[in-house]
Amino acid sequence: MKRLSQYFFRGLITFLPLAITVYLLVLFVTWTERTAMWLLSPFIGDFYLPGLGIALGAAVILALGFFMSLSATGKLLSYIELPFTNLPVVKSIYSSLKNFADYFAPHEQDAQQVVLLKMPGHELSIVGLVTRQSMKGLPKGIGELEDQVAVYLPMGYMIGGYTVFVPRSWTVPVDMSVEEAMRMALIAFMSSNKNGKTETSS
Repeated sequence: MKRLSQYFFRGLITFLPLAITVYLLVLFVTWTERTAMWLLSPFIGDFYLPGLGIALGAAVILALGFFMSLSATGKLLSYIELPFTNLPVVKSIYSSLKNFADYFAPHEQDAQQVVLLKMPGHELSIVGLVTRQSMKGLPKGIGELEDQVAVYLPMGYMIGGYTVFVPRSWTVPVDMSVEEAMRMALIAFMSSNKNGKTETSS
């Protein structure tokens, strides 16, 4: 029974990520297809090509990205964001999600960096993400920190994290993308050996 339970949970762990990913993709594709059919049916009638919804959604996102790149649309966006940036609870949620999404948006290479945080005199090392290279523009006290960087330390299984301000000399660049680091942090840097047994890396 113990071996059967191990097989069951091993199969479940293998199946769930695939199933959830496929399920979300199906929901997205279904929603875009229905929306496109509802929008285009007055013009094209019953004629419809499968996949047109995905193409229409991609075109809308590209158009939105183009308009957001224009300087004139920045002021318009600020008016649209007013309800989301003034309501107490909504403001916190919206600002957090926007800042988190903005961090993963394309920036200069040095703005997105995975580092190994090593305190001098200690053997402990922690993988973190540099979220700010300069403290300029921050409130008094934090903004006066010189030659320091802000490093976000994600906790395993995304139950939280910490942001620390440390000297730049404490960080060692790691040849890893931000996406890969977040994915590894999600599973607490667990690895599987050749025999298929899962072990926690130190």
